[in-house]
Amino acid sequence: MTDDTTSQPRRAISHKTVAGAVTDALRERILSGALLPGAQLRQDALAEEFAVSRIPVREALLQLEASGLVKIMPHRGAIVSSLSVDEIADVFQLRASLEPQLLLLSARKFSAQDYQELRSLKDEYSVALDHGRVTEWGELNRRFHLALLKHSGRPRTYAIVSSLLQDCDRPTRLQLSVSGDVARADMEHSEILELCAARDFDKAADLLRRHIENAAQSLIEIYRRSAAGG
Repeated sequence: MTDDTTSQPRRAISHKTVAGAVTDALRERILSGALLPGAQLRQDALAEEFAVSRIPVREALLQLEASGLVKIMPHRGAIVSSLSVDEIADVFQLRASLEPQLLLLSARKFSAQDYQELRSLKDEYSVALDHGRVTEWGELNRRFHLALLKHSGRPRTYAIVSSLLQDCDRPTRLQLSVSGDVARADMEHSEILELCAARDFDKAADLLRRHIENAAQSLIEIYRRSAAGG
């Protein structure tokens, strides 16, 4: 894999604290997919790029490790962390199994207020996609999916799905950023919502399953290309 940390233009940092600013800059690259899982983060290259010493870079990497975005490994230094391909497949397979079941239970109970909330969330997500606000994509996606499922009456399963969606936050941003498939994600959310509004719940649940499976397939392909250095 190529070293992505040297491809960005060198720039001095004068806002916030130095370590905090480096942390913010690297977090943005990781969440946007500019730095892929497994990418090496070389302290000397980052220090040169940001025109700082290695001390704030080391502090930034430690902060990113604490938040789970970076792993600091003996003899390899810092790399962008990730779920493995098998873990990604497992998480999305669980979602594809559980979410359609919960939707079938939940959608029949939607009120006019629920549809208003769902459309508002979908519109907010659409705007974030259109304007490239990558850091918002995972959270808005999670909120929309949970809003679809909240009336299922299955609190334990709902809690499991909520945890799975949290695990998918960064992978979702990565998948959308690298694949560029934002239009499809937005369209599928709209279609799921309109199928529910038309009370065609079986088709809505089937589309939700395919929506999750499509995202998983795209993401797994991205991870495999990254692991292969391509």
